[in-house]
Amino acid sequence: MIVVLRPGTPEAEKQKLIASLEENALRVDVSEGVHQTVLCLVGDLTPSYADRIAALGCVESVTRVTKPFRLSGRREHPEDTVVEIGSVKVGGGHFVMIAGPCSVESEEQILAAARAVKAAGADLLRGGAFKPRTSPYDFPGLGAEGLALLKLARAETGLPIVSEITSEAQLPLFEDVDLLQVGARSMQNYDLLRELGRLDKPVLLKRGFSSTLHELLMSAEYILSGGNERVILCERGIRTFSDSTRNTLDLSAVPALHELSHLPVIVDPSHATGRAALVGPMALAAAACGADGLMIEVHAEPGASLSDAAQAVDCDSFAALARRVRAVREAALS
Repeated sequence: MIVVLRPGTPEAEKQKLIASLEENALRVDVSEGVHQTVLCLVGDLTPSYADRIAALGCVESVTRVTKPFRLSGRREHPEDTVVEIGSVKVGGGHFVMIAGPCSVESEEQILAAARAVKAAGADLLRGGAFKPRTSPYDFPGLGAEGLALLKLARAETGLPIVSEITSEAQLPLFEDVDLLQVGARSMQNYDLLRELGRLDKPVLLKRGFSSTLHELLMSAEYILSGGNERVILCERGIRTFSDSTRNTLDLSAVPALHELSHLPVIVDPSHATGRAALVGPMALAAAACGADGLMIEVHAEPGASLSDAAQAVDCDSFAALARRVRAVREAALS
């Protein structure tokens, strides 16, 4: 970190600051200019300590040289991380297709979707059991019963299952879920992230509605700092002034995150667009720009879906899309 002192800072105040920094196990290299003094700090600086330095009256500016997301950043981990979910691999050239309904509604519904996405080549089955909804009157999911139905679908198809966890109190119910999803609303639920960091279980971390890539990586840092290195990032659209889609899908986030981080990055075009007709084109674009996977909402009867019906694609459309995604991937890698 580079600290520039204000012109005219008394020598005694300067030496007091340097002594304080060194007491905090920082190496301080001093560069004396004609009008200003610049301090180059080397060591482990927390963001809060950096803010305290910036607040000092003798300090004109503070500039970070390294990024604060050390564990999720590529600087100290240059090779791509490959996350394993059973026999499925994500990242490092391994592409994953996650598909299934927004929410688990019944045994018949989840089994029909699971069979269809399995036949189309999906790698994992998604389904919401606990649904954080904007309105308290919307279908909230079946809870523990929904998880049991997901496990039933896994037993029949062999597909690993993905479901959203919304509270650390739900952890005992998710012990047998293969991939735990942290939704956009929970991206900054730090108590939950800390608990997930203590697990030896893969976590799918979705970007918040209005979150920057920096904030997404800092949320990943909470999980990684707890010892859980099995984190997958998900771009699912952000809120902008545009009202033509549910959210604005930020596909530039995919290569940008790959540049910043070693973690796998997948894309959810269903929540991003909110319209079934747009899911296909955005899925193809995501595959072309280097995403490590896709998460797509699929329902055997979209019109009958109890949640997010407008963005669900039917089983035949998903099968056709999966074939096109594979073709785009082959073209992009050739």
